[in-house]
Amino acid sequence: MKLLNYLRYNQFSLLFIALSFVVMSVDGFAVSTDDIKIGVVNTEKILRESSFALQTQKRIEQEFIPRDDEIKKMMAEARILQDKLEKNGATIELDERQNMERNLANLSRKYQRAQKQLREDFSARQNEEYSIILDRINNVISKLAEAEKIDLILQLQDSVYRSQRIDITDKIIKLLDSETVQ
Repeated sequence: MKLLNYLRYNQFSLLFIALSFVVMSVDGFAVSTDDIKIGVVNTEKILRESSFALQTQKRIEQEFIPRDDEIKKMMAEARILQDKLEKNGATIELDERQNMERNLANLSRKYQRAQKQLREDFSARQNEEYSIILDRINNVISKLAEAEKIDLILQLQDSVYRSQRIDITDKIIKLLDSETVQ
């Protein structure tokens, strides 16, 4: 049994060595690592630091300020009504008190619905713009890859190590921002 395992191991080793010689002897089959140029991009950094992405985020926030102000007004109305109930609750007639409590509950529900709708709309709007930003980033990456003859560009967020020599994130940010200014 040991002899069989030994022979199998040696057959595998011999086969591996033979294949290695065949691959090395075939001209042009193996690609030298000197011929390959690789770049690494951190998309999260681009989204955090490029003025294009930051301007887009500010524009989206500006779009939702009026709705956010309406929601803040609802919350202020609810606080005023709540304060009236707490301060004057004992002296107000039962019907009026119940009416105020009902109004407060309705206002609270309306506030929560409006707040939920605002979050959903804001998220949807961000996703729309995010896809546009990613398209622009990908176009800039393609242009840079062609200009610098880069064979492979990897998108990495958190890597253990990457050389600054292959990290092209800052170049992408500069190109993206320069295209935005034009």
